[in-house]
Amino acid sequence: FYNNEGPVNTGKKIVYIAPMKALAQEVVEKFSSKLKGLGIIVRELTGDMQLSRAEAEAAHILVTTPEKWDVVTRKGGDGSLGSTCGLLIIDEVHLLADERGAVIESVVARLHRWVESSQRQVRLIGLSATLPNYEDVATFLRVDKRKGLFFFGPEHRPVPLQQTFIGVTAHTKDRFKREKKMDDVCYEIVSDALRHGHQVMVFVHSRKGTGTTAKALAERAAMNGELERLFIGDEGEDDVRTKYIERAEKSRNRELTEHFRNGMGIHHAGMLRNDRRLTEQMFNDGAIKVLCCTATLAWGINLPAHTVIIKGTDVYMPEKGTNVDLSILDVQQIFGRAGRPQFDTSGDATLITSHDAMARYLDKLVRSTPIESNFIKQLADHMNAEVVGGTVTNIQEAIEWLRYTYLHVRMCRNPLAYGVGASQLETDPTLRGRCEELITEAARLLDERKMVRYNQQSGNLAVTNFGRVASHFYIRNQSVATFNEMIGKRKSPTDADLCHIMCCADEFENIRVRAEELDEVDRIKKESCPIKTLAPVEEFSGKCNVLLQAYISRARVNSFTLISDTNYIASNAGRVARALFEMCLKNGRASAALKFLRLAKSIDHRIWWFQSPLRHFESELKKNVYVALEDQKVASEDGYSTLDRAISLLDMEPNEVGQLCHCFRDGELIQKFVRFLPRVEVTCTVHPITKGTLRFHIQLDPIFDWSGRFHGGAEGFWLWVEDCDNDRTYHNEYILFSRRNHPESTALELVIPVFDPLPQQYFIRIVSDSWVGCEALIPVSFRHILLDGLSSPTYHTSLFDLTPLPIKALSDPDYEQLYERRFDVFNPIQTQLFHILYHSDSPVLLGAPTGSGKTTVAELALLRMKKINPKGKCVYIAPLKSLARERLNEWRKRLGSSPLKWKVLELSGDTSHDTHTLNNSDVLICTPEKWDLISRGWRGVSSDLNSSSASNGKKFVREVGLLIIDEIHLLGEERGAVLEAIVSRTRFISRYVKAEQQNDLKQGEKLPEMTRIMGLSTALANPYDLADWIGIDTVGYGVEAKRGLYNFRPSVRPVPMVVHIQGFPGRHYCPRMATMNKPCYAAIKDLSPTKPAMIFVASRRQTRLTALDLISYAAAEENPRPFLHCDDDYIEAVAETLNDKVLRHTISFGIGLHHAGLTSRDREKVETLYLEGHIQVLIATATLAWGVNLPAHLVIVKGTEFFDGKLSRYVDYPVTDVLQMMGRAGRPQFDKEGVAVIMCEESKKNFLKKFLYEPFPVESCLGERMCETINAEVSI
Repeated sequence: FYNNEGPVNTGKKIVYIAPMKALAQEVVEKFSSKLKGLGIIVRELTGDMQLSRAEAEAAHILVTTPEKWDVVTRKGGDGSLGSTCGLLIIDEVHLLADERGAVIESVVARLHRWVESSQRQVRLIGLSATLPNYEDVATFLRVDKRKGLFFFGPEHRPVPLQQTFIGVTAHTKDRFKREKKMDDVCYEIVSDALRHGHQVMVFVHSRKGTGTTAKALAERAAMNGELERLFIGDEGEDDVRTKYIERAEKSRNRELTEHFRNGMGIHHAGMLRNDRRLTEQMFNDGAIKVLCCTATLAWGINLPAHTVIIKGTDVYMPEKGTNVDLSILDVQQIFGRAGRPQFDTSGDATLITSHDAMARYLDKLVRSTPIESNFIKQLADHMNAEVVGGTVTNIQEAIEWLRYTYLHVRMCRNPLAYGVGASQLETDPTLRGRCEELITEAARLLDERKMVRYNQQSGNLAVTNFGRVASHFYIRNQSVATFNEMIGKRKSPTDADLCHIMCCADEFENIRVRAEELDEVDRIKKESCPIKTLAPVEEFSGKCNVLLQAYISRARVNSFTLISDTNYIASNAGRVARALFEMCLKNGRASAALKFLRLAKSIDHRIWWFQSPLRHFESELKKNVYVALEDQKVASEDGYSTLDRAISLLDMEPNEVGQLCHCFRDGELIQKFVRFLPRVEVTCTVHPITKGTLRFHIQLDPIFDWSGRFHGGAEGFWLWVEDCDNDRTYHNEYILFSRRNHPESTALELVIPVFDPLPQQYFIRIVSDSWVGCEALIPVSFRHILLDGLSSPTYHTSLFDLTPLPIKALSDPDYEQLYERRFDVFNPIQTQLFHILYHSDSPVLLGAPTGSGKTTVAELALLRMKKINPKGKCVYIAPLKSLARERLNEWRKRLGSSPLKWKVLELSGDTSHDTHTLNNSDVLICTPEKWDLISRGWRGVSSDLNSSSASNGKKFVREVGLLIIDEIHLLGEERGAVLEAIVSRTRFISRYVKAEQQNDLKQGEKLPEMTRIMGLSTALANPYDLADWIGIDTVGYGVEAKRGLYNFRPSVRPVPMVVHIQGFPGRHYCPRMATMNKPCYAAIKDLSPTKPAMIFVASRRQTRLTALDLISYAAAEENPRPFLHCDDDYIEAVAETLNDKVLRHTISFGIGLHHAGLTSRDREKVETLYLEGHIQVLIATATLAWGVNLPAHLVIVKGTEFFDGKLSRYVDYPVTDVLQMMGRAGRPQFDKEGVAVIMCEESKKNFLKKFLYEPFPVESCLGERMCETINAEVSI
């Protein structure tokens, strides 16, 4: 980790899990001071200390709490913080016996499973007090007991410890008398220790008890006249004390000041961090002799004293609503603080308890009981987290996961404690049956609460939105059940309703209502609660509501118990509000989502949403600025105009602004800060697609001044489209504006559903994710939209039940030999079109699914053209270079060889041919842009020797007898304008030549036919429009009407296809892709265990990451190479010939990669191995769907977005691309059905469901390129 040049960056971090925040702070300080010289960075990662991604990555050591690390590792995946851990140190691992022990179990089980699946090494160290069953804990941590297990008993203590147990006999049931007796005993021990010059720590079990004990000790000392002598000491000699007098007097905590005067201190979690630190320093330096504290100090801070006293052993348990005995582990932990190793030769520890409890403690010390697991109570929550993380997908995997926990270790050792009878143990010694019972029970509970979908027949577990939100925001399942029930009852909830719902969360259940606080709570309610509270303050939800509003209103709270409760509520409320916001947003509830987001931001900044957003600049502006701007009508349900009022200041002169805000000199300064408020200008245009869908083009322009101090590196906004009548959201998106790109605009394209009758308008709402009050509502009117007669009625051709035509129907041996090796009969679609293709010259438009044999259809038209006009030329236009290259290779092999020997040429940006070659060619294969360029010169004379290669085609353009446009539905995409120009020009040339020839008919020459145009496409929504455009008669009713128009349904495939669409959450692309890898592996194992599978991804990097993850999942199973179907020696020999290092590795596991970054030789090798069945899985970039005809039984489209370099963001694939990829599923002659699995971002799921089978109408893109196109035609 370290060498002479400084810390070595191994890419691995040390993670130190401390049981409490207080201890985490101490560990960070201790490690930082000791390791600073080595350049090692130590950071705290707890609920109090959030780290940016850069800070977390720069740190070498992270100190965290179990809960925080649990949250971090739940959001796993490559590159996550959890995957960088190389050493995990768990301090106080005996906390397994505590309520929070379940979290440690979950973290360790997750780590062990991750290590096994990823085959990476992580070292685990557990530190603990002495445990009776330390071997069980070692088994749970997977320790090698011969090498890694170290156990030291009490005899190894550095300072010998004398333990005293005092039982107070209580002849009375009066609690106060018993307390008084304990105080007397405690005072005797304290005064005795002080006489010997020792410091004393007195541990009590409530925050209030620290103050009352200190007070009781001071009173007894004053009565005995020993307060000055023993507790305070003489000021002359004790100058340490004088050093702290000023700081103690300044503290807001009156109790601390008061007890300091008596030479004592108090310490508990309800105190402010600074006050706690001050007390610790004073005790450490000897400025105070006696410290009264709660048990958290024993765990949290290493602060020893010679004498330690535990006063009382009754601890209030909020879950049970009663007192329970202090655990023996806590007793041992507190006793461990007695005796300071550097200063004392012995330590004294005393336990003062009731007489009947004393026997129990002595018994536990002599016969120590093993620590048990508390995992069952929280099993449902932790299981939900695993389901969300993708590590558990069914009941069997959940049982396997449970076997990694401490619960399973203890169940096998002590089955009776976990409800396992002797007979059950005999029949099931591994307790798999009991594990299944526990898991099934938890699955049913989660299913009932809508957090998981549990299929009882298959045992599969699927994640839901509620479960995902609960896992990411650490919300308990009981809270989710409460929220579901309460939100469901209210159709249009008010702010008061939503505040009440949030305060009913299970997280706040432990807030106790104390009688002595009620007066102050009532006062706060009257003075500082602008929103009505719906529950009485005697209930925990009512008290929570009041304290939460007081916190946002910045009200002064006096009682210290209320201050600590307020801090607890404030630290959790933001998280709960965010969870509720996401639940409502995912559920489509517009107004509830907005109100919860407002509430969450208000909690974060302590600013109400009806107050001026200029309060964000409190440190810069005077208070009367926002007082003057704020509307006195608070919380009106009609909306809040505070942002508009602030923005209106920009329309005034600076002196007017100063006058209005009562800050006469600060007008310009106020306007400067108004410009910092994050605002976005939204412009939206709407186009109808079908009767039920509209396309929104949205442009977002940030119109605010960026300040690094206030905005940081990025500003986030939530945008959603809502229907105010039904209170529904139809789309939501998180948008990030970065400082680097400011003030560039962002463009979005959304497909939004509409319903009959068409509403007058929808609204786009854009809300800042972090700035209170910064939001806007933009109406989008539908008045100008005409949905009636939107497009021609969709025409579908029925597939006739015809006898398949044999290839003999071609009646030409030369033509027949093209097909005799491939098939004997034409497929149903080719049979139905055969007559019009081979026996007529009509234009043809064929819409049919990918994989229907459209290439053979094109060939039939080509054969007809060459038969009628041997000198005629065919131009085949492919939308992509890769598709053109594939067609070239295939046709050169088949058409260019004997007996036809046709000349097949490629025209693209990469090739150039002379005039002679072009004029003598038979088939030209080119991209739209190249043919556009060539056909522009059709009027010229080709014998012109000086003609450029661009105008070489001048003569032969007139000789084109057949124009085949493949994938004509791409007309609606960006490059569609070029296709439009080509077809329009071709039809014009054809008519011009025909008219020319008509004039020369007298000379007896035969009139040539017009150029035949053929369009090939997937199924179309508006086939009439396209057919009419390429020259097919769509209007008439005669025999010729609609002749040549064939638009088959998407379901008409030679091989039927089953499609599964899976939605995945996650705002960010890379982590979302990582969560798809396990479902990819599961899909291959379930749907295509032995048949070929193809996975389409968006980038070269994703091909590599996906392959490596599939290999790691396979490694965890019995056969680590399930996708390899040939000898190891053969594949090793092939691997050695490959250039790409990653491909060499993956190919040996039966997984091939295919992308443009590979050499053509590597690509050909992979294609050959895949076609021959040696490798089962091929992971390719999306371009392969167009470029290479490699069908598979299973196709997985992993992600439907790609990174657009021009826009610098991820954009969706066109639906046509997704259809093209899906079309590779199903191998004719091999499969009875093909399977396609589409994995997409969750919000795209419904869109894909709709449009994969209800195709988009193809719209024109010529409008955007009209100027260039007209210019080209004019120049011709």
